Amino acid sequence: MTISDTDILFLGECVRQAAQAEIMPRFRNLGATDVSEKTSATDLVTQADLLAEHRITAALKERFPAALIVGEEAYDADKSVVPALADAELAFVIDPVDGTFNFAAGLPVFGTILAVTVRGETVAGIIHDPVLGDTVTAIKGAGTFLTRQDGQSSKLKVAEPAALDQMVGGMSWGHMDEPDRSRICANMAKARMTFAFNCSAHEYWMVASGKLHFIGHSKLMPWDHLAGVLAHQEAGGHTAKFDGTPYRPGETTGGIISAPDRESWQLIRREIVGI
Repeated sequence: MTISDTDILFLGECVRQAAQAEIMPRFRNLGATDVSEKTSATDLVTQADLLAEHRITAALKERFPAALIVGEEAYDADKSVVPALADAELAFVIDPVDGTFNFAAGLPVFGTILAVTVRGETVAGIIHDPVLGDTVTAIKGAGTFLTRQDGQSSKLKVAEPAALDQMVGGMSWGHMDEPDRSRICANMAKARMTFAFNCSAHEYWMVASGKLHFIGHSKLMPWDHLAGVLAHQEAGGHTAKFDGTPYRPGETTGGIISAPDRESWQLIRREIVGI
């Protein structure tokens, strides 16, 4: 199974249409009944999440009826879909509103993510910013590109390697347990500057475009990471799990680090993660 250039254009349009029709009309316009807690007060779902995922899913099913479709919001009803990514002939992974807490708070730092996998390999990824209308598109073996709302396009490249005290980065420690949580928070003081976006879409956007040197996560749900990891790798970066192995579709544990190159990755693993 292959994904054509025409398919990529179709997928990008699906994401943009969902953002225009379901996400942006509800941004800073949510009622009390439009937001619900999932597992905690910081893990939310809104009507924008549900309706955008439904719209994208319907479009994908119409064009690719045999494909496996994994949506973040549909996952609770059938958790078997995530491990099925390891062997699926063709699969699409959707995060309709990545950064839902930010979205619900009225903070314009959220995105829509769509990844494409073929037989256990991520072959394409789309990260769309509904507020700016800009889109990052990564294709296996063809690079990562930023397309502005006005149609201008540029190829992305990761940051050049730097000394740790000159690096800018972020580690999403919110899902970590102790003692990892406290150790990593303390070690982040070794970097030049740190950021916490609470949004994988923007974190991968920033690291793939060279604005951040590194990012790291402990929780590896596929809708948060598959598209972003491909974007980072196709922009020239090195991403691997904490144990050094590649991150693959279907995996949800083991932690992950994205850095400019393998040497930088090893430095972050040793000095920040502390393993």
